[in-house]
Amino acid sequence: MAAKISLSVLSFLLLVTFAVSKGSSQKERQASWQKGPCDITRLNAQQASYSHESEGGVSEFWDHNSDDFQCAGVSFRRVTLRSRALLLPLYHNSHSFLYVLKGRGIFGLMVSGCPETYESPQQSEEGIQGQRFTDRHQKIGNLREGDVLAIPAGAPHWAYNTGDQELVVVILQDNANNANQLDRNPRSFFLAGNPQRGQEQQHGPQTQHESGNVFRGIGAETLAEVFQTDIETAKKLQSENDGRGAIVIVQKGLQVIQPPLREEHGGRQGHGRGNGLEETICTAKLRENLDQASRADVYNPRAGRFSTVNSFTLPILRFFQLSAARGVLYKNAIMSPHWYGNAHSINYITRGSGRIQVVNHNGHAVFDDNVQEGQVVVVPQNFAVVKQAGEQGLEWVEFNTNENALINTLSGRTSALRGLPVDVISNAYQMSTEEAQRLKMSRQETLLFSGSSRGGRVAYA
Repeated sequence: MAAKISLSVLSFLLLVTFAVSKGSSQKERQASWQKGPCDITRLNAQQASYSHESEGGVSEFWDHNSDDFQCAGVSFRRVTLRSRALLLPLYHNSHSFLYVLKGRGIFGLMVSGCPETYESPQQSEEGIQGQRFTDRHQKIGNLREGDVLAIPAGAPHWAYNTGDQELVVVILQDNANNANQLDRNPRSFFLAGNPQRGQEQQHGPQTQHESGNVFRGIGAETLAEVFQTDIETAKKLQSENDGRGAIVIVQKGLQVIQPPLREEHGGRQGHGRGNGLEETICTAKLRENLDQASRADVYNPRAGRFSTVNSFTLPILRFFQLSAARGVLYKNAIMSPHWYGNAHSINYITRGSGRIQVVNHNGHAVFDDNVQEGQVVVVPQNFAVVKQAGEQGLEWVEFNTNENALINTLSGRTSALRGLPVDVISNAYQMSTEEAQRLKMSRQETLLFSGSSRGGRVAYA
């Protein structure tokens, strides 16, 4: 009984921490805007500038010191795990939001105070009556292509590739969120291995690297006493001579306790009565799939689809102050010119190519260029943006710095222009009433428009 009360109190404290973090993060972002990091005259489609090669894969980083990322207060990375590769346990100094580009695997996320609900029985020599448990751990989740996963700041986690092909994920860290009370530099704290011993490759100015094993800075004698073990084992925790890097190969495959894999669909599962705050925190839903066409929020069979995940579909995002969206445009299709009224938008191109144009408050095009797979474009809050697919279509995932990013369009059935009286349009743009009427009613679609090759510069080398 005392243990249950203790867990409930701890869970309540975690909930309060999340709530305070949410309220403070908006103030932090407003203050950062006033400091001027978003006084941007030119945006860039950015590639990874630095990579870290490990035994089991590679971590690639974007330059978080660039004006674009400093404006949004975020950092960005891409992690590739080869078959049977394990990303060593680590935690970050800020909330992270992950998207699975391809492959499948499993992950574990540890929350202090939550029970180890996955356990393995083994018969002893006394038979079934003397059954005992040889391993217990917190629950494990599955990862598949199209999943988004929310990882709280300071929460240790790991991932493992269970498939035959590479498991590739992109990760956004929200360094401006008040959950991070350090500076805006991304920091990763590893609980195992010696990540810095991997092979480093430079593609530009070196601005970040993965942190080392936290046990390494604690004396071996202290570790031996803390874990009630010998010095030899304590030194293994420090991993000083481990040259495998942050991602290692598990030669015989990872053996963990996990229920049989089943197909999972979006939406909340189960409506049974819970046990209060302990169950709310310890069993919170962290994952949602954005790739299922059937869950699209906007669908046009001639143009494409647009799917979102926010605090309504994934409630934990209320504490993260983050949301995400997945866009798919068919050949030459266009996404209506739009802006987010309450969020920066970080766009990663997942497939195809196309043209993106971004306009600031002075009416200047701060970005007008072709984009392709693997590039990141940061669109600051309230900057207008329009996307048009090329001949092979255009697909992307975007991370937004608000739990419910509010999109406003300039063209289409629900646009700002459609809401204006015809006479206002006529006088604002110096056109006849008939011309204003045609302009206002020109598009019947909502967000995604079928296009043609006359839409501008969409040719690719």
